[in-house]
Amino acid sequence: MGRKWNNIKEKKASRDANTSRIYAKFGVEIYVAAKKGEPDPEANRALKVVLERAKTYNVPKSIIDRALDKAKGSGEESYEELRYEGFGPNGSMIIVDALTNNVNRAVSTVRSAFTKNGGSLGVSGSVAYMFDETAVIGLEGKTSEEVLDILVEAGVDVRDLVDEDDSVIVYADPDQFHAVQEALKRAGVTDFTVAELTMLAQNYVTLPEDAQAQFEKLIDALEDLEDVQQVYHNVEFGE
Repeated sequence: MGRKWNNIKEKKASRDANTSRIYAKFGVEIYVAAKKGEPDPEANRALKVVLERAKTYNVPKSIIDRALDKAKGSGEESYEELRYEGFGPNGSMIIVDALTNNVNRAVSTVRSAFTKNGGSLGVSGSVAYMFDETAVIGLEGKTSEEVLDILVEAGVDVRDLVDEDDSVIVYADPDQFHAVQEALKRAGVTDFTVAELTMLAQNYVTLPEDAQAQFEKLIDALEDLEDVQQVYHNVEFGE
């Protein structure tokens, strides 16, 4: 299962190199989550998930506060949540999640990114059935045995738990996201290296070198789009 964490690390590394764009996307996501419920993360589980993930990307407090203040105040921007499914080189599979205030722009730019980079946009359901929504939580400073003991004692069920580099990575059902974090926080964990609700492929593929280069261009093009929040795929990047 380590390959799944490697793909998340690859995504985080890419995003760390484009902080201003990523911070802007988080601002939109926090605003939308806060507008859908209470602007208080303790009363709004969706907002709490976004804020926990924002911490792992070091999103500045000023951006978080600005988005929350906008949601509490007169902000009336309307965003739609959209999911696109498509294919990259060699039949690779891609899911694109978007938040947009202009649906026509979103679908046009996503389709263009696919077609210009060797991919194609598919129909709803053509790809998503090959992915599972998963909570992925990473931490340092404890062994996998210690983490397992903490979670068992707290009565938290997980799908898998592995050592990866200097981190322990916990994979769990989405509804266990907060339970895993709260159990670890009670045990003294204060920071997480990853805290994601993500889509993980059931099977991963490795592309030949030329196809991988084209695939990476496609992923970069999609992640650069204003309306795109998350991109998931089933390609295992080479070293």
